[in-house]
Amino acid sequence: MVAAARDLLVRMAADVAIPMLPLLGVQAWRVRRATPRLPPAAGPNRGCVAGARPLHVVLLGESPVDGVGAPDHEQALGGNLAGHLARSSGRGVRWVAIGRNGMTARKALGTLIPLVPRERADLLIIALGVNDSMILTRPGRWARDVRQLILRARARLGQVPVVLSAVPPIEKFPVLPQPLAAVLGLRGRALDAALRALARRMENVRHVPLHGDASPEHFCEDGFHPSPLGYARWAEILVEGGRGFFAES
Repeated sequence: MVAAARDLLVRMAADVAIPMLPLLGVQAWRVRRATPRLPPAAGPNRGCVAGARPLHVVLLGESPVDGVGAPDHEQALGGNLAGHLARSSGRGVRWVAIGRNGMTARKALGTLIPLVPRERADLLIIALGVNDSMILTRPGRWARDVRQLILRARARLGQVPVVLSAVPPIEKFPVLPQPLAAVLGLRGRALDAALRALARRMENVRHVPLHGDASPEHFCEDGFHPSPLGYARWAEILVEGGRGFFAES
C-alpha cells in the first residue's frame, strides 16, 4: 500500500510536470537568479548543554543542518535541538551538526560520513530530502542511499538510535511560485513516503513527520531556509516525535 501510494505520487508529479517543463524550467531559473545565497551559520558547529549524564547527539544533513538562515549554530537546528532535548530529558547534551549546502543522500555518503566522529553516540538525526526532491531522485534510489548513510554512520558511532526528519513541505516554501512549488512538493512527499517505509524496515530507526503550519515567520529572508523561529519549531517537533525513543534511554 505504501509503495503504491508513493508510486502514485511520483506518477502525479511526472504527469503534471511533463507538459509544463518549459514553464517549470523558466520558474526554476528565475528563482535561482532572484534568491540570495546565504552563508552557513557562524561560529562552531558543536556545543554542549550542561547537565548530568550528557547525551551525545550527531546531526547529519543538508543546508539547514549547516545553519543557513540563522546567525549562529546556537539559533539553528543543532543548538535549538540540544536545548529542547536537555529540557525534555533532564540530561546534558553534547551535539555536533555536520551539514553542507546542496547535499543529497548520495553526496552525503562521500562528503559527510568522513566527518562523523568515531565515538559512541546516543542519537543520530538525519535531515535530508529537499535537494533530492529538486533533482528528481527516484524514491527507491533515495531509500537505498539513506539506508547506506545510516549503516555507514553506525559503523563510526555504534548502533545508535536514528531519527529521520521528514522531508520538509517544499510546496510551502514562500520563494517558490506555482506550479513549480506543487510539483516539487509532490516529489518531496514521494521521498518522504519512502523514508517512512525505510524506518519501518530498519531496527531502532524512527521517522518523525513535520506537522503544523509553515508560517512566513518560520522562513528566513531567502524564503527557502528556516529562520531562527523555524529552527526552534523544527527542533521541538523532532524532540517531541522522538520522546521515549532516545531521551530516556
